[in-house]
Amino acid sequence: MNPFVARLADKQAGPPLGTFLMSASPLVAEAIGCSGFEWAIVDAEHSPIGIAEITHMLQAIGCTPMLPVVRVPWNDTVIVKRILDAGASTLLFPFVQSAEEAERAVRATRYPPEGQRGMAGLSRASRFGALENHFRAANDNIGIVVQIETPQAVDQIEKIAAVPGVDAVFIGPTDLSGSMGLYGQGGHPDVQQVLADCAGRCAASGTPIGTLAGTIDAARAFARQGFDYVVLASDLGLLLSSARTALAQWRSPGADAQAGAPDPVPPRY
Repeated sequence: MNPFVARLADKQAGPPLGTFLMSASPLVAEAIGCSGFEWAIVDAEHSPIGIAEITHMLQAIGCTPMLPVVRVPWNDTVIVKRILDAGASTLLFPFVQSAEEAERAVRATRYPPEGQRGMAGLSRASRFGALENHFRAANDNIGIVVQIETPQAVDQIEKIAAVPGVDAVFIGPTDLSGSMGLYGQGGHPDVQQVLADCAGRCAASGTPIGTLAGTIDAARAFARQGFDYVVLASDLGLLLSSARTALAQWRSPGADAQAGAPDPVPPRY
């Protein structure tokens, strides 16, 4: 079974916490993997990450226990083929609006006759030809997550989730709020009500569902609400949050007066 899908099926372990990787840095990806995050999304939709960067980041993450999910730029067969050949085994498809679009995503990830993925004998996915059974076994090892981002998609969520080959759904609260006319208001009560409704409907159908949280408190709230996996911010978001906190403390009035003696042991960075 696909490792990410298997992790979602392990209900006793609780919802796994992940983060977005948007910096396009293999070093940062490896560091995040060593920090204890169970999984992460390599975001090729809203970042400068291209095929080469995906390959390098997957190589770096492969040195850690963290499970990678690659968000493809679009539901495009050619792009999907190249990302799979780069070694991705779990893909997140953005802006899936219908069961038909979900079916297209599944076909793009499957070798014939189940799908239309092109075959290459020396891809990284086949360990450069070292996996003798790659073409026969690959279809069973691919994980597919589809992203629900509009009210129209929410209305179709059961049909989308029921498509054979779809392993989980992910609610994008930022795009969802925008499509509801509530730009940048992912925490708006109306948006949160839709999220809660989706969690309940997916629980009823047995489909794992995840979403994005900006804070640990929000992530815990989503877990209590029934979400099976949660993304916490991003590598850039976590970096900037720490940087802005440090700068605010540095610039705060009276900081010099409140500061004690310097620590004789330099902090470990």
